[in-house]
Amino acid sequence: MPMDTIRAMRTFIRAVELGSLSAVAREFATTQPTISKIIAGLEAQMGARLLTRTTAALVRTEQGERFYVRARHLVEAYDEAKADVRGLIERPEGRLRITAPVSFGVLHLNALVLEFMASYPRIEVDVTLNDRFIDLAAEGVDVALRIGGELPPDAVARRIARYARTVVAAPAYIHAHPRIRRPEDLAKHTYLRFAWLTQGDALTLEHRDGGQTTVITQARYRINNSLAIRESLLAGAGIGLAPDWLVADLLARGKLQRVLPAWHASPHELFVLYPPQQYQPLRARLFIEYLTTRLAADTPGGVPG
Repeated sequence: MPMDTIRAMRTFIRAVELGSLSAVAREFATTQPTISKIIAGLEAQMGARLLTRTTAALVRTEQGERFYVRARHLVEAYDEAKADVRGLIERPEGRLRITAPVSFGVLHLNALVLEFMASYPRIEVDVTLNDRFIDLAAEGVDVALRIGGELPPDAVARRIARYARTVVAAPAYIHAHPRIRRPEDLAKHTYLRFAWLTQGDALTLEHRDGGQTTVITQARYRINNSLAIRESLLAGAGIGLAPDWLVADLLARGKLQRVLPAWHASPHELFVLYPPQQYQPLRARLFIEYLTTRLAADTPGGVPG
């Protein structure tokens, strides 16, 4: 691949990421007309328009969207091959793009990423916290974290931790309401749950010695955010089923207590996902191994997948 083509691809990638030709020009210490000429030359070489210019920003065309994903992988592969030849493979660098659920990201991932960056000062990290599934390749994501549910078919998924789920409540709520001796008693209590659950108000629990039961709860408050459920439980607003990744620290400090500790729901499983490409940047491989080790060993409630 000619060096001019690699340079043009690198310029195009940064134009997409920065959203401005002038910003690319400043980064590359050149002029905007020079950047425009490089992009135009690349488009001529591809035989397709890759970017459209609006008054607000640069917008990828359909061809530009597809080319961006492939060009980024090619440039990263070239950079790592060059580093390997120069004996620099043990100095990982570049931009790592991560996505994760909002609540897990706030409670756990943020601190882990900061620790990872401290170990690898040449790596830049972009974290997007979002509860929706995304196309990893199309959006240029290197690593995604997802908890349970149906996993996308266009990504490689690896389970790295499992978290117990039990019914919990604040001590103030427990002391102010009738005692809960068996799962059927839960139907008489104020119940907090995540909105849009496929099972609705039905709560299925399993006993540690075997056996299973389903209770129809009275969910007066349904919330679409786990952090809000955590705060509501802490405030004594009711009882709820919660995974250890969400409340283990509050349980350890006595801020919440397990209700019916012999009963549990199916565990939450944490998966790390990445695009199914043959080449994976060193920084992504290092981060995945780091997460696998740290979450299994140190995250409260985490057990190896």
